[in-house]
Order: sequence, then structure tokens, then C-alpha cells
Amino acid sequence: MSNQHESINYIEIPAKDMAKTKAFFETCFGWKFTDYGPEYTAFDKSTGLDGGFYQSDKSSLTSNGAALVVFYSDDLEATMAKVQTSGGAVIQDIFSFPGGRRFHFTEPSGNEFGVWSDK
Repeated sequence: MSNQHESINYIEIPAKDMAKTKAFFETCFGWKFTDYGPEYTAFDKSTGLDGGFYQSDKSSLTSNGAALVVFYSDDLEATMAKVQTSGGAVIQDIFSFPGGRRFHFTEPSGNEFGVWSDK
């Protein structure tokens, strides 16, 4: 897919512990990374969107006003179990909303993500 004018193209997320964050996403979601020095690593469109993690003491949480990155799952319960066994922490259990269900989790660097399903 080529770059599209004025579309979201890339996302950068802080990481307190780069090694643990990479290990979590590799184990849980099968992501592959390209390192650009010790303080930056990138992931590619095979994840759904290009992006990267940069070294930071901060984390991205909706309670601090951060945007929420949301994954889609065909099997919400299985994805939640995989998040937990891979080192993530569920911070909001599965709940229903108009159009589906979702849960929120943090990865080892403390960044919050959501996972939703229409099933």
C-alpha cells in the first residue's frame, strides 16, 4: 500500500523499558522490529500501521489525556488471555458498548491499549 495524502501514516509510542516492550509485542502479537540505536525501534505495516517506540520515562494513558490505540480481535477472550500470559496487565475487563465489546491493557512500559471485537 502506498502513502495516502493526509492519512494517518505513522505512530510513535513511548517506552520505559524498550526490551520488555519489544518482547511483549513479539510474543503476544508476532511483531517484528527494526532497531535504530538503543533509544528507538520501529514496527511495520504487518501490524496494521507503521510506527515505533522511543525511549521515555513517560507512558501513554487515557487517564492522562493520551490517544488510545485499539486493536481488533476475532476472539476477545483469547486475545485477553494472550495479553496476560505475555506480560500485559488488563486494566479494564471486557465491557460492552454500542457495536461490540472491548478491554484495555497496559504493556510492560505502562502504555494503555484497547482491544475490541464485534463478536
